Amino acid sequence: MKFRHELKYLLNPADAELIRERLSVVLHPDPHAENGEYHIRSLYFDDYWDTAYEEKISGVSRRRKYRIRAYNLRDDVIRLECKEKRAAYIGKQSAPLNREELARIWDGDYGFLLKRPELLCRQFYVECVSRILRPRVYVDYEREPYILDAGDVRITFDRNVRGAYPGRTFFDPGLVFRHVLEPKKLVMEVKFTEFLPRVVGELLPSRASEFSAVSKYTLCCAPVRYLRANAAEV
Repeated sequence: MKFRHELKYLLNPADAELIRERLSVVLHPDPHAENGEYHIRSLYFDDYWDTAYEEKISGVSRRRKYRIRAYNLRDDVIRLECKEKRAAYIGKQSAPLNREELARIWDGDYGFLLKRPELLCRQFYVECVSRILRPRVYVDYEREPYILDAGDVRITFDRNVRGAYPGRTFFDPGLVFRHVLEPKKLVMEVKFTEFLPRVVGELLPSRASEFSAVSKYTLCCAPVRYLRANAAEV
């Protein structure tokens, strides 16, 4: 697993535009983005006790969470991922899934994961069976990515962050989302592996603006909690 540093900021539109303009001199758009951005949908998993959520809120220094992610609502690239935090470092494991495997996980059929060669798949199987991991929340947003080879820097602007109760399957067009940020506010994430070039660091907001204790996952969990509770009572 490759570990990186990660900083997060909550920006208003004016500050985001100013930072974007300044960074454009140093960074360049990610060539994988279509028309400069792409849509991300993630389905996060948690156990009965909401361990991943509670550990994030409490600031536990070593924790992990599992998700399934797809891009632009297409099924040609679906990934099972585990994001792990160790103090100031963030790491991520990833394994590909196809649409049939996604459907089997949704139906609670995890046995096939034991036959997959990736350690992550077998690890996820154990977590689903032993800790009863289940879908917790959908998180959707549009991402505008920029990269810099020096320091392996990646800066992204995420807008229209919204969450949905996981009562429908991953690609169901009937999913109903609720926006979780003030209108037009963005989340800026700064990731780097070896070092953050000084020229980039000087363009970022002050540390006072950083809100690393908050994540899009936790922001989206709260609005759908009551829906989860009501569904459990039905």
